[in-house]
Amino acid sequence: MTFVNATKRSLFCGVALACAASFEPAFAQQALRGQPANTGYSNFQRDRNISVRQRPHPGYEALGLREGAFMVWPKLNTTVEYNSNVFAQDSNAQSDTVWHIAPELDISSNWSRHELDAWARATINRYSDFSSENTNDVEVGTQGRLDVMRNAQINAGADYIRATEPRTAPTSQGLAHPTQYDLTTAYLSGAREFNRLRLSGRLDAQNFIYLNRSGNPQQHDRDHALYIATERADYAISPDTAWFVQVSENKRDYRLAATPGVLVTYPFFENRDSKGVQVLTGANFEISALMRGEIGIGYMKQDYDNPRFNKISGLGANAQLEWFPTQLTTVTFTGSRTIEDAGILGASGYLSTNVGAQVDHELLRNVVLSANASYGNDDYRGADRKDKRYAAGVSATYLFNRAVGVTVGYNHFKQDSSGANGSGNFNVDKVGATLTLQY
Repeated sequence: MTFVNATKRSLFCGVALACAASFEPAFAQQALRGQPANTGYSNFQRDRNISVRQRPHPGYEALGLREGAFMVWPKLNTTVEYNSNVFAQDSNAQSDTVWHIAPELDISSNWSRHELDAWARATINRYSDFSSENTNDVEVGTQGRLDVMRNAQINAGADYIRATEPRTAPTSQGLAHPTQYDLTTAYLSGAREFNRLRLSGRLDAQNFIYLNRSGNPQQHDRDHALYIATERADYAISPDTAWFVQVSENKRDYRLAATPGVLVTYPFFENRDSKGVQVLTGANFEISALMRGEIGIGYMKQDYDNPRFNKISGLGANAQLEWFPTQLTTVTFTGSRTIEDAGILGASGYLSTNVGAQVDHELLRNVVLSANASYGNDDYRGADRKDKRYAAGVSATYLFNRAVGVTVGYNHFKQDSSGANGSGNFNVDKVGATLTLQY
């Protein structure tokens, strides 16, 4: 399924994302996503509706700089944020004022066929009182699309990220310094439509290298490579509904030796090499002017090479729904159930269940109000621990013109961690304002 692409030059999108990112100053750990081109009529194109943040806003979109066959889009986000619990502690919470400066440069082709994009971004995080928390994050990447023929494309891309784990992450709580890591990703994907049938496939490779810092426990036992192969078939039963079957196989290879205790430098290492599979079936759809989305439910499992770790298996799910009660309001629902690797001693992985909702309302042509809420449950295997996470936030975006916008927002995060290996309970409140300048 292909939703209509959001105009990435809109300040509504840029300012809101900047403010959201500032509340957790780290790049998202996700693979690059190649988007198929809209090559005309398709039984799988879901673009009848336009969400609040996707809608074009003439007079509030960046002009860009034309350089031959390419467009250059510079942007600068500056955020000031109050954090009530910098170290995500269950007692003796320490507050601080944090500055995030995020320059960005995107380059995209304006060809009639095919596509080539490149980007470079950075986030400079500076704390007023706790300078030990200061970090610099960077990202550079490129991706392209080759239009082989009508309704057939090949996508490829690569990306490098130096990122920082948020203090609310299970692996960062209680450490002397934030944990940084290098993530290198690459993907190759292809899709072909045959009238009512659409076949697609994708290969992903991700390499995680965690950095050691003085005062922190060593992190190299977390270094690993992740390989994913995904095959999918969609069959359109009508122009606005298609059933699909999707199979994803993964292989997780950790850097250190497979035998615990062999490397004296890493005495607590336990082999977490594993292979897994997820099979989902469901539907993607766009129901008149009311709703569009995709729901997939199925089975997943992860088998570990270490005989001490039992297989993890169960119900797998992934869903995203957009509801359009009016042309000025968009309500987005998300949900997922996946198997994730655990970075804590004794645990192989955990079942992660997440649900969320967000409401965007266009109050005026240059004013958008938003509210969101989410819940997550992480059930660890191999260790007595269960984490429950609650988050909620509100924000307002005001656009002065096509070059300047401001977002103000408030976010609340709460974690309840139980079990003998639990990390404690804490609350984090953040209030921030982001100024975005773009051309």
